[in-house]
Amino acid sequence: MVTTVTHQRQRLFLDWTSASLACSIFSDARNWADARLLCWVLMPDHWHGLVELGSLESLADLLGRVKGKSARAINLAAGRTGPVWMPGFHDRALRHEQSVVKAARYLVANPLRAALVDRLGDYPYWDSIWLSAEDADVRSERRG
Repeated sequence: MVTTVTHQRQRLFLDWTSASLACSIFSDARNWADARLLCWVLMPDHWHGLVELGSLESLADLLGRVKGKSARAINLAAGRTGPVWMPGFHDRALRHEQSVVKAARYLVANPLRAALVDRLGDYPYWDSIWLSAEDADVRSERRG
């Protein structure tokens, strides 16, 4: 379970363009090498993810690359320079499948606890491998 925050906790992801760019990069499986992103949520000033590490790269290398790609895209789109993310991240290892699913539920419910929406389906910046095929239309609607 990983958390990384924006530089000086700026609420950059209240902006749809910045949030969409970050979501696109964080959710692209090609950016995770042999690791697997199980679920994630992008909040106005931070990102939470549940990552299953592979053997090719460390978590620090993976996050460094994804944060770097997202920062370049966001800065280019906004016509700005400077840091988007704070250096580093906070992580916590999970050991059992049951605790992984419980952590995923907790993680994606962050927008509800932050009172950003009344229903999770109304929040556009999250995803989970545990969404069923029937939920695919909800997933695509969120991404607009």
